[in-house]
Amino acid sequence: MATHISRWMSNLGAHATLEEDTFVPGAWVLSLAGAEQSHVNVAHPDEIFYEYLRRLANFVDEIGIPGKPLSVLHLGAGALTLARYIEEVRPGSTQVAVDLERELLDFVLESLPLNNPANLSTLIGDAREVLTHELADRKFDVIVLDIFSGSGAPGHLTVPAFYSEMNDLLKDKGMVLVNVGDDPPFAFADSQINALSEVFRSVMASAPTEIFSRKYPGNMILAATHSKIDVGLVERLRVAGPHPGAVLFGSDLDGFGKP
Repeated sequence: MATHISRWMSNLGAHATLEEDTFVPGAWVLSLAGAEQSHVNVAHPDEIFYEYLRRLANFVDEIGIPGKPLSVLHLGAGALTLARYIEEVRPGSTQVAVDLERELLDFVLESLPLNNPANLSTLIGDAREVLTHELADRKFDVIVLDIFSGSGAPGHLTVPAFYSEMNDLLKDKGMVLVNVGDDPPFAFADSQINALSEVFRSVMASAPTEIFSRKYPGNMILAATHSKIDVGLVERLRVAGPHPGAVLFGSDLDGFGKP
């Protein structure tokens, strides 16, 4: 029988549970009120199970010099799967995780501690308020927004002004990564592509090929930067998978973002 750890989250009015993945030794699944939230392989953090997280990691791999430390801001913590990945493949990286729920973040860190917790700091609060008030003097190579999904997204986290505030915290050649979950006809994804395009020079989207047909629900990763996007980068991201998948930018993305 798989080992599981459970704790009542008083603020959320639900149990959070960490349960061993019986098929992947060393991996755990985080659930909230019975709904699966995150998957993390603490034994091998470089192995990522969720497809959308693997696509996020692919973008991170392309930033700076491979293997060299990065400064990363995570807006939305989950099981810290991406933070653990970065810690593993980019030793010495400094990371900040922001989450609205202290109880949930504490539960994850106490149950599944990071290998080098000194390089991760945590902040509790609304993502935008923390970003603009507590982190205003910081600069990051990467900012990852992984909080919302579709029409349930907090409005103040979906507007160009918020992306502009992220831009203020980016280093030169830095990148903003946004996980967007949406359903057909992908109106929310459209709105986020357009919002990012108002602020950044270049926007890319990576997702399973079927998502770009607008016929099936799923997760799309949006990447925004002021650096020029070259064909070589796009091809490397496509090859990295997961497959079948596609990476759109430029006029192809304009066609999706502005039907």
